[in-house]
Amino acid sequence: MTNPVTTQRSGTGPAQPGPGKAVATRDGETPVGGAAPAGERPGDGPPAGAPQASPGGVIPGAGPSGKPGSRPTLKLREADPDDPPRYAPEWLQLREPADAAARAEDLLDPLRNRLADLPGRPGGVVVHDLGCGTGSMGRWLAPRLDGAQHWILHDRDPYLLHFAAVASPRAAADGSRVSVETRRGDVARLTADALQGASLVTASALLDVLTREEVGTLAAACAGAGCPALLTLSVAGRVELTPAHPLDEAITQAFNDHQRRDGLLGPDAVTAAAEAFSEHGATVRLHPSPWRLGPEQAALTEQWLRGWVGAAVEERPGLKAEADAYLADRLEACAAGELSVTVHHTDLLALCPPVDGAS
Repeated sequence: MTNPVTTQRSGTGPAQPGPGKAVATRDGETPVGGAAPAGERPGDGPPAGAPQASPGGVIPGAGPSGKPGSRPTLKLREADPDDPPRYAPEWLQLREPADAAARAEDLLDPLRNRLADLPGRPGGVVVHDLGCGTGSMGRWLAPRLDGAQHWILHDRDPYLLHFAAVASPRAAADGSRVSVETRRGDVARLTADALQGASLVTASALLDVLTREEVGTLAAACAGAGCPALLTLSVAGRVELTPAHPLDEAITQAFNDHQRRDGLLGPDAVTAAAEAFSEHGATVRLHPSPWRLGPEQAALTEQWLRGWVGAAVEERPGLKAEADAYLADRLEACAAGELSVTVHHTDLLALCPPVDGAS
């Protein structure tokens, strides 16, 4: 039996990287603000061998389709080294403005209050960003918090870690220094020891690709370290397209079932996470964080549609004939600027009880 969930619900722009010299990593230093290896500058796109857009403009692996148990910025289970990434790096760049606009800023005041109560540390607050991808969470959050910050970026993909490091912000909201460290590893096995000294754990679009056991491990690690967790953009299982279409509901349900493959939580993730954190005595706040995609986001909408419908058909092959016509119709409306989409997500802030006598 689980304990009652202590939750509080409240009603709802990207930052730019600043100048800097070097980013510490476990293996040495990654240059920031200077020359990156050929083909690896953030503005140059992926290096040779990374996924590229096809002649039809489709980014391989873009959108919410892909192998169960994997994600673009983090592989939660062992996989064949030759397996392609679930999403291309270009997809992460394409969605970053929509992610930044969607994240729930109303959760930041209680987070700021908690961080302000922490004992002073010479290097400022220590933030662990799990499955950091290209670093969009840091670019959004670091410039919204005051005080010196040290970000520890976790990911399995060394290219994405490099991108995240060189494109990370160098200054907090009040001009204080922001430093960055990168770590490769599997965050599904995160422990309280790995979070020793952490002030905050963050992640974006992570919870829904975890199992219930993995969410429990994450909640236990944060509780054991006594640090809050800000976990954003978890899918809520609801999509609204305007104008409506008779097949919308069937595609949505098939996609949701696809998200739950192999024991992954998919749209059930936020509820499971709220329960898990509450069992450890955390106060949990939930806030909607929907993508609102209109004509200005046509490129993102196109890629999202292809992945969304593709996942639905993979889950229910019997939908293929209807879904092919549906996708063609939706893409035509998107290209004409006549389609708007709301993809619902939920952000979660868990304020775990502090440990070791901290405030």
